[in-house]
Amino acid sequence: MNALAGTGVLFRFALRRDRLLIPVWIGVNALMVLSMPGTLRGLYATDAERAALREQMAGNASLRALTGPVLDDSLGGLTAWRVGVYAGLLAAVMSLLIVVRHTRDEEESGRLEVVASGAVGRRAPLTSALLTSLAANAVLALLLTAGLAPLGTSGALALGLAAGGVGMVFASAAAVAAQLTQSARAARGLTSGLLGAAFVLRAAGDSGSGALTWASPLGWLEKTRAFADERWWVLGLLALACLAQGLLAYALAGRRDLGMSFLPTRPGPARGRLGSAGALAWRLQRGALLGWSAGFFLAGVVYGGLTEGAAGLVADNSGTREVLERMGGRAGATDTGVTDTFLSAMIGMLGLVAALYVVSAVLRLSAEESSGRAEPLLACAVSRPRWAAGHLLIAFGGVGVLMLLAGLGFWAGYGERPGAVLGACLLQVPAAWTLGAVAVLLHGCAPRAAAAAWAVAIAALLIGWIGPALDAPRRLLDLSPYSHLPKLPGAGMEWGPVGVLLAVTVALTGAGLAGLHRRDMTG
Repeated sequence: MNALAGTGVLFRFALRRDRLLIPVWIGVNALMVLSMPGTLRGLYATDAERAALREQMAGNASLRALTGPVLDDSLGGLTAWRVGVYAGLLAAVMSLLIVVRHTRDEEESGRLEVVASGAVGRRAPLTSALLTSLAANAVLALLLTAGLAPLGTSGALALGLAAGGVGMVFASAAAVAAQLTQSARAARGLTSGLLGAAFVLRAAGDSGSGALTWASPLGWLEKTRAFADERWWVLGLLALACLAQGLLAYALAGRRDLGMSFLPTRPGPARGRLGSAGALAWRLQRGALLGWSAGFFLAGVVYGGLTEGAAGLVADNSGTREVLERMGGRAGATDTGVTDTFLSAMIGMLGLVAALYVVSAVLRLSAEESSGRAEPLLACAVSRPRWAAGHLLIAFGGVGVLMLLAGLGFWAGYGERPGAVLGACLLQVPAAWTLGAVAVLLHGCAPRAAAAAWAVAIAALLIGWIGPALDAPRRLLDLSPYSHLPKLPGAGMEWGPVGVLLAVTVALTGAGLAGLHRRDMTG
């Protein structure tokens, strides 16, 4: 039988399964990029202002590490500078999730074994996963090219192809990781680690001599120089990386049995230590929490180190200061006030990202239930609320740990006012809890719609990130729980909104647990 037999059927099935996931990822990425020219046009209206920004960025290594160098002071060039790397980053995350979902996830659940018993070739599942990722990245590249074409057709095409190319590099990397590891969680973790290393290498190169930038696929995106005398040959590096990793994935797939891996799974301890449902939940979720914790601490260090330089840059541009004030509150025109506004805005961004962690940790309940692993556990002397409580304790407690570590990172990077910075970070926790409680409610009362919790969290992220830049109406901003928090460290503390968010969290969580207790298990 042909090794690719059944690829078309699996490809159509993958598109059907991801008919909501892929459009959301593409829409968020495209909205982030295509909204940026209008924002930049308002912030830097004249050629002189854009030229001054380019000069300031050339002398600010810390900000170059965050967003890269400004290669051209045209509106298109500034758009590529501000969101180009992050467009590639989001495309990479989307791609690795798609590939792992349709390869190692399917093997781990046993569904791929059932599929393979039919007229399906050995490499058809891997091929269909890569084709699904290719289709998603092609649509993203097309949207970016069409949306940015008024700024320059060649620059728009270069940026679109580079962002989609970065996505495919990490799709093929995920394909290799899916062959090497025996669990989907390990495959996602390994590929995410490569993505993090790529971002660090790019940041180190952009803040220094630039040599390390060439060691990162995200750096290759920058080196295409979209809207700045494009280097089309750099796209060949992305294509070669995709080809090499794809061939390696196919070779590995042909040398292993279904369900097996090349990296051995570490055996557990001779004597088991999973004496409770909570201990099992900790065993399942500790890797993710440790990874998120490291990321939040490093992000705090980076943002803290950027505070002085970024605050000086913000103070020189009234438009940028107004956007940050919408995100971080008005704290006065003094140097301390501008610094407080920047700190509040960056801490708020990390708080928004923390909501993604709590939703993913809560929805681990859905994964355990749908895979059938929860049913044997509940057949023992373990009640449903007790089973859920172990995961929820880690999910809600983990948010507090993340924001505490972010605060310590800010203190390490900024070096001043530790109490105010830590307090501002911990204040984000109730809003993240509210979004986590929405996930609990959906899992308990509408398990088939539990994935909609991601849509709620992403909507809050977009409102908090893009809403202020677009000067969105107050009624729209108020849909996010984060909009109701006091803007510390510059503003005064208000306990009323915090109390309301905590009450909503308790009510939604209680309703979700009650629904879980009454309904049938879906596994």
